[in-house]
Amino acid sequence: MAFLIAVLLSFIPAFFYATIVYWLDRFEKEPMRLLVGAFLWGALVATIGAIIWTSALEVGVAMLIADELMLEFTGTALLAPIVEEVLKGIAVGLIFLIAPYEFDSVLDGMVYGAITALGFAATENVLYLYFLGYQDGGYESMFALFILRVILGGWGHAVYTAFFGMGLALARLRRGTFSRIFFPLLGLFIAIFLHALHNGMAVLLGEALGLAGLALILMVDWIGWLVALGVVIWALMRERRWLKTYLREEAARGTISVAQYETASSLRKQIFARWRSREARLFYQTCAELAQKKHQLAKMGEERGNSAMILQLRNRLADLSPQVG
Repeated sequence: MAFLIAVLLSFIPAFFYATIVYWLDRFEKEPMRLLVGAFLWGALVATIGAIIWTSALEVGVAMLIADELMLEFTGTALLAPIVEEVLKGIAVGLIFLIAPYEFDSVLDGMVYGAITALGFAATENVLYLYFLGYQDGGYESMFALFILRVILGGWGHAVYTAFFGMGLALARLRRGTFSRIFFPLLGLFIAIFLHALHNGMAVLLGEALGLAGLALILMVDWIGWLVALGVVIWALMRERRWLKTYLREEAARGTISVAQYETASSLRKQIFARWRSREARLFYQTCAELAQKKHQLAKMGEERGNSAMILQLRNRLADLSPQVG
């Protein structure tokens, strides 16, 4: 029963956080099959791999370091962040390789990174809540860890890996070999750094400063989360500018109506319009895809046949427009 409670306390909030991430991607939703695959990779492959690889590396480090505090710091603040961010990043990297056309904006990369990490965090929290919580101090300890890890620190992993996803998206949307190597490495470095900073502060300050140390750790974490939220808002406003710019031509051509153009380029109006019908959701999704493809054609040229994809999307919009009204 205790293990089941630990599972529910870990996965239900993870699904809730994942729903928020999915909701934030307002204009062009990512395919559900890829998001589910990313979550499952994080929950199963990345978590199991992290346990195996971190344990193996800690055994090797223990042969070189005798000091117990230094060994704990090395394992928690150095090895774990590197291993975990690399394993979570592999899922985002695989999606990038399989479906690079899905990385149409910075926000897309952040979504894949965050969803993968939420799967990882869900399984990791189950292990913490049951083995370090319930088995050590019963339900009281389990619920204390739940508040600390799932409520107060619930966005940690998602924000770390979102930066790697952002790096891949920037590489996708930039020309030149340097950019395509630099941005993913920079994103991975930021993810590892933020993860290591949190873990290192937890080891060095958590027990020494008590509640003051916890408050300091949470303050640093939340500042990072606010920065990530700021990037999300910037990315949304950027996508909205693309819609206003590139769909204006479609309204002039008669592909879509003026009213549909105004709705497609409005964050508030789209939220309500998509609820009307399945056709409306598909219509405004296609609007966003067309705007992004036209932006990519203007910035990067043909790339993967952008002109042909634009024509297909335009024809789909013309078919859907009368159904949406």
